[in-house]
Amino acid sequence: MSLTSFSDEHRINPLDVVERLASGNDWSFERAGDDEITILVTGKWTDYQLSYTWMNNIEALHLACAFDLKVPERRCAEVQLLISMINERLWVGHFDLWTKEGIVMYRHALVLAGAAEASGKQCEALLGTALDACERYFTAFQFVVWAGKGAREALDAAMFETSGEA
Repeated sequence: MSLTSFSDEHRINPLDVVERLASGNDWSFERAGDDEITILVTGKWTDYQLSYTWMNNIEALHLACAFDLKVPERRCAEVQLLISMINERLWVGHFDLWTKEGIVMYRHALVLAGAAEASGKQCEALLGTALDACERYFTAFQFVVWAGKGAREALDAAMFETSGEA
């Protein structure tokens, strides 16, 4: 049951907006259909695979950003702890660990209820927020997975900011 009534007007598919964003930035992308597009973006630390999914039934544009970091089963608990510590710091979006696949992913969604249309700025902000979070915390995930560090130590090291230039 709907709490509001609205007409199901024709709207621009938000993935068309995302596709224009990818094209305008010369990013490699693949449109899997009317409800999904995947974009590859090179970051400072690694390459990111951003998958936008239009979920018409809940009127939301979902973004999942994955990166090349396979979490071995023996490090899952520490990565989960790190994710919990990172998510406490985030205002929007969150990180997840897909334990079966061993993949860390950043996720966020733009709700477009009531036939609202996505703007280029909204889609760009969604992407920018994902990339900023992944770039900021990627080294912490590396420290836990590859260097065997604890979550607190890894997060503290990743958040250490330097001043000036050497």
